[in-house]
Amino acid sequence: NMLALVKRQTQPKVLTLKEVIEEYLEFQEEHIVRRTEYDLKKAEERAHLLEGLLTALDHIDEVIRIIRESYDDAAERLMDRYGLSDVQAKAILEMRLRALQGLDREKLNAEYAELEIKMTYCRELLADPLKIKAVLREELLVLKDKFGDERRTEIRDVENEIDIEDLIEEEECVFTLTNGGYIKRLPATEYRAQGRGGRGVRAMTTREEDYVETVFTASTHDYILFFTDAGQVYRLKGYKIPVAGKTARGTNLINLIQTESGEKVSAMLHCRPEDLDSMFIFMATRRGTVKRMPLSALKNIRVSGIRALSIDEGDELIDVRLTDGDQNIIIATRMGKAICFNENDVRPTGRQARGVRGIRLRGDDYCVGAGRAGGGDELLTVTEKGYGKRTPVSEYLRGGEEPQSRGGLGVINYKISSKTGYVADVKVVSETDDILLVSDDGTMIRVAASEISVQSRATMGVRLMKVAPDTRVISIAKTEAEEEQEDDAEALENGNVSELSDTEIMQEQDLDEETYEETAE
Repeated sequence: NMLALVKRQTQPKVLTLKEVIEEYLEFQEEHIVRRTEYDLKKAEERAHLLEGLLTALDHIDEVIRIIRESYDDAAERLMDRYGLSDVQAKAILEMRLRALQGLDREKLNAEYAELEIKMTYCRELLADPLKIKAVLREELLVLKDKFGDERRTEIRDVENEIDIEDLIEEEECVFTLTNGGYIKRLPATEYRAQGRGGRGVRAMTTREEDYVETVFTASTHDYILFFTDAGQVYRLKGYKIPVAGKTARGTNLINLIQTESGEKVSAMLHCRPEDLDSMFIFMATRRGTVKRMPLSALKNIRVSGIRALSIDEGDELIDVRLTDGDQNIIIATRMGKAICFNENDVRPTGRQARGVRGIRLRGDDYCVGAGRAGGGDELLTVTEKGYGKRTPVSEYLRGGEEPQSRGGLGVINYKISSKTGYVADVKVVSETDDILLVSDDGTMIRVAASEISVQSRATMGVRLMKVAPDTRVISIAKTEAEEEQEDDAEALENGNVSELSDTEIMQEQDLDEETYEETAE
C-alpha cells in the first residue's frame, strides 16, 4: 500500500516508487537540518556557560571575595561586576573548589575549543544545501554498508514449478464488448448452433443507450490486445477477463486496463505468446488507410499502453488482423465494395507511422471490415438486416489467381437494397467454422458456416438472422464447429431446423430463393 501523508504530513496521496524515494530524501534532509539546529543550540548554550566559568577562573580571588561578602545577592553582584548572565552566575556559584585545579581548567579550555569548532560547522552546514545533501549521502552509504548484505532467500526458476496458468483450464471462449465499454467472456459451448434464419438467444443485457459492438472467440491463454481510437494498444491474458452469464452486462473495461480519459477501444485482437516473434499485425481504418507492423513491436506493452498507430483526425481503427507476412488481405465497405491485395504491397513500419491507402472510397462510403483471404476459403458478408452469403475468395482475384493492387476502387462485393440494408461486417470463413452474429440489442445467434449459401459477388444473399425492428446486425465472429448438436426432436420444437433442407424445399416447391425467403418469413 503506497498511501502516505505528504506535504509535511498534511495530505494523503498514493505514491509511485519514485515519489516514495523523493519523499524519503526530502524528509531526511529536513531531519538533518532540525538535528543540526538542535546541536547548534545546545553547543551555544554550553559555550555560553563555559565562558562564564572561564571568566570566574581568570578573576578567582575577586569572585571569592564577592561571594564571601554577599548575604544573598552574590549572583546579582557577579552579574553587575563582570557582565555575566543569570545562567553563568548560577554556574559560578555551583562551581566546586576542585575546578580551581590546573587540570580542570585545561579541560574547560579544551571543551570550549571543541564547541567553537562544532558551532562553526553547524552554521556552515545550515547555510549550504549542498553540504546537507553530502551529509545525507554519507549517511545513506553507512546504511548501505551496515544493512546491504547478500540476499539470503535465493530466487530462481525451479524445474517442474507450477505456473498459475497451468491451473487455469484452456478453453474456447466468446469475448463480447459493448459500445459503453462493458466486456465479458463466456465459454463458446454456451451458444449452441441453430439453423439460419432463427431469432438467436440473448447474449448480453445492455442499458437502453448501450449496444454490443465487438465479439470474437479466443482461448483463455491467448493474449487479448485492445486497440483504441487514439492509436494506443493494451494487453491482457484471456483468463483475466471475468466470466459472466449470457444476460450479464460484464465488467467495465476501465477496471481492467488503464485507458486515458475519452479513449475508446475500437478493435480487439487475440494472439498466442509464441506468435510475438514471427507474426505481423495488419490494421485498417474507417477511411481505408492500412498499416502493417511486426507483432514483436508490441512485445513489451506497459500497463498504461503504448502507441500502435497514428490516426488522422476524423478517422478510426475498424479492424486488426494477425498475418504471417504473405497473406492476401480483403477490405470490404459499407456500400458493397471490396478489394483484395497482397499484404506485401504495404511495407512494415514502426509504431508511430500513419499507414498508406488500402482502398479508394467514393461518396459517404466507409470500410466495415477486413480479413485474410486464404486459398480455399470464402468471404462471408452479413448485412445490417440479417442477410448474408458466402462468396469464394477466388472471385476477388484477377483471373481467380492474382490479387489486385493496393489503393484501387475494388469490385462489387454485395448487391445491397432496402431489404438487406448496408453491409455490417465481413469474415473469411471455411466449411468447418461456426458463425456468431450479434445485433445491437445484445441478441446473438450461432450458425454453421456450411448452412450459409455460397453465391457470387453481385447477389443479395439469404436471411441468416431475424432482427427486431429498429435493430441491426453490428458484428460477426467465427468459432470452431460445435461437436454436440441438438437432438432432432428438440431442434424441431425450437424451430431451429426443418425436416428438409432449404435447397430441398425450394426444389420440391419450385421456388426461387427470394420467394422462398418471403414465404418462410
